[in-house]
Amino acid sequence: MAGRGAMSAADASGGGAGGGALAGRRVVLGVSGGIAAYKAVELCRRLVDAGAHVTPVLTRAAERFVGPTTFSALASEPVRRSLWDDADPIPHTRLGQAADVVVVAPATARVIADYAAGRSADLLTATLLATRAPVVVCPAMHTEMWEHPAVQDNLTLLRRRGVTVVDPERGRLAGGDVGAGRLAGPATIVAAVERAVGPRDLEGWRILVTAGGTREPIDAVRVITNRSSGKQGHALAEEAAARGADVVLVTTAPLPGPAGAEVVRVDTAAEMQEAVLARSDACDAVIMAAAVADFRPKAPPDRKIKKDEGPPEIVLEPTHDFLVDLGNRKPPGQVLVGFAAETEDVLANARSKLERKRLDLIVANDVSADGVGFEHDTNAVVIIGADGTEQEVALSHKRAVSGAILDAIRATRSAP
Repeated sequence: MAGRGAMSAADASGGGAGGGALAGRRVVLGVSGGIAAYKAVELCRRLVDAGAHVTPVLTRAAERFVGPTTFSALASEPVRRSLWDDADPIPHTRLGQAADVVVVAPATARVIADYAAGRSADLLTATLLATRAPVVVCPAMHTEMWEHPAVQDNLTLLRRRGVTVVDPERGRLAGGDVGAGRLAGPATIVAAVERAVGPRDLEGWRILVTAGGTREPIDAVRVITNRSSGKQGHALAEEAAARGADVVLVTTAPLPGPAGAEVVRVDTAAEMQEAVLARSDACDAVIMAAAVADFRPKAPPDRKIKKDEGPPEIVLEPTHDFLVDLGNRKPPGQVLVGFAAETEDVLANARSKLERKRLDLIVANDVSADGVGFEHDTNAVVIIGADGTEQEVALSHKRAVSGAILDAIRATRSAP
């Protein structure tokens, strides 16, 4: 596990030319028609320098921003541009079958929409539909387009299908505007491509993940709950499954689980406790990402409390903290991970919880910060180890945060 300090894209990429994860890999580099297309030239060069065999595929709109001759000179073979001007009658199928990874940078709103809808509009989108290789999509567009619900819905759908989305950065945009939508840097994209083709390093692991906020009944129709959406827990389950793990997901959230996972739907803290304790002993790692209620109403009635009865007096009692049970009964070699969603004294409270509950790792975040924690698609965390190490993960999509957490779990399990 890394020492103190924020994880950077350069650190994640591993550095070095030609001898890393991309050596000998066949990469289809799709370039669509946005002003950021010029940045794909540098990306192409870096992919080739990393040892990849790069086949560029440009849309007609991309050619309005950058010439195909430039890519043909830098890439491993000439630019491909059309379904119709190629000697191969099925170029999209050949490209898709041969690719080890397909990366689209920049990915415009149009290409994202076509891919999400399964619409084959040109050689690039046809190749995306004709491949079973990992796909990395790197959006770039103006802030208003990036934030449009239709674009975000399409990206959510692609993520659920296993597509890696490299979120754009905030910075100067075309026309002098400043905001979110700037294409991620080449080092960040190369690192994402390396991860996409990297080894399935969790094969043979069984990982249990909890997700969502529990719901404790007040009466037959009302509940006490919290703001947890379950997105971080589900992202962890998806990332673990993508890396080859056998995943058990115990969740309260109405979100889909990863393909092939055992998904256990629960509501209350007691139901989650029963599901987790029945399965935890057989797991190599248990990740308690759920926001489990600390208190619940005592003796709730099994009927609806009527309004004309007046405001009810709700007496609370503590729920059982079964994370303590997991720490006390943890089998040899298992990595136990807790979460600390805090609003003040974040690291101090997290370290205390780590020690009291005999955890191996704790993931701390300040849920009062913008874009962090509950209900957001992004998170910023500090991963704290029982050995005193700390790793800060800057604000990132929850799938990227999940990758950092799983890396820390692997490092912890392999440590002497």
